[in-house]
Amino acid sequence: MNLKDLAQKLGLSPTTVSRALNGYPEVNEATRERVIQAARDYDYHPNTRAIRLATGRAMAVGHVIAITNQHEIVNPVFADFIAGAGETYSRNDYDMLLCVVPDEEEARTYRAMKVKGNVDGVIVHGPRQNDPRIPLLREIGLPFVVHGRATGTAEPYSWLDVNNRRAIQQATEHLLDLGHRRIALVNGLEFMDFAIRRRRGYLDALAARQIAPDPALMTSGEMTELAGFRAASAMLALPDPPTAFVASSMLSGMGIRRAVEGLGLKMGSDVSIVIFDDELSYLRNGDDRPIFTAMRSSVRQAGRLVAEMLLSRIANPGAGEMEQMLEAELVQGMSSGPAPVRQASEPL
Repeated sequence: MNLKDLAQKLGLSPTTVSRALNGYPEVNEATRERVIQAARDYDYHPNTRAIRLATGRAMAVGHVIAITNQHEIVNPVFADFIAGAGETYSRNDYDMLLCVVPDEEEARTYRAMKVKGNVDGVIVHGPRQNDPRIPLLREIGLPFVVHGRATGTAEPYSWLDVNNRRAIQQATEHLLDLGHRRIALVNGLEFMDFAIRRRRGYLDALAARQIAPDPALMTSGEMTELAGFRAASAMLALPDPPTAFVASSMLSGMGIRRAVEGLGLKMGSDVSIVIFDDELSYLRNGDDRPIFTAMRSSVRQAGRLVAEMLLSRIANPGAGEMEQMLEAELVQGMSSGPAPVRQASEPL
């Protein structure tokens, strides 16, 4: 089936159908949805080469990963994000270009993408404080959307983020409500924006209960099982160890669990754990009942939404910046329970 055939079945002009499929704003939402559904029903796929010739677009989106961050590629969170974004690309007949480059080549890679015209826009991953990629991409005129936000960046830009500060504040409040007072934070790398906001949420929750933060109970690093295990092992060996942990990822939480159980303690009664991000396709948080109490936020859905935002910006270059905040949901699992009754100085 070609575009003309699809238009005839819908009783619309080929121009209207084409504009609906390519996200042009002058097509109303009801018509757009009708056209998209019909394209699915009739298994219609536009001629990508013809679209490229007609619009000058590459029909591709770029993802640039610096070598220092290439662990993201094997991280289940990144995999879920790419899976979600890929669903949006496939639905809109876009391809994805993934580049893994040395740190010093990152800026040059973005400039080369613009010059070559091999992508219509890019998604920026892992924003940092005062992230230099944002002014760079604005300067070279390459459409982009940031997955997250960049603390310290004053100029406007398009982003989608989860409310990291509020999520970790809520996780800490959950443990405080259970009677815990020695609560540890095992955070991500704190030059990353999400980790900065998560620490702020943790500190805000403690301050609201007049609890002074203990530097010995706060750590930051790679969000891996091994890093979580090492951080928890060191903290559990303190004279006054934590009775609960807030972990920035499921992988970190798994490492904390290994440290807890390695001491012969029971997760959820002797030591409680709350994690962030448990809705992952290839790393499930239990079956009927979650293993970990978690702040749940679908990374796959975030991938879909960020990709949709970018394709909208590509289709409507004159539109203003777009911002979207997602909220995480507290899901009760088996890993959190009332604080154990013991003296503050009593070892675990």
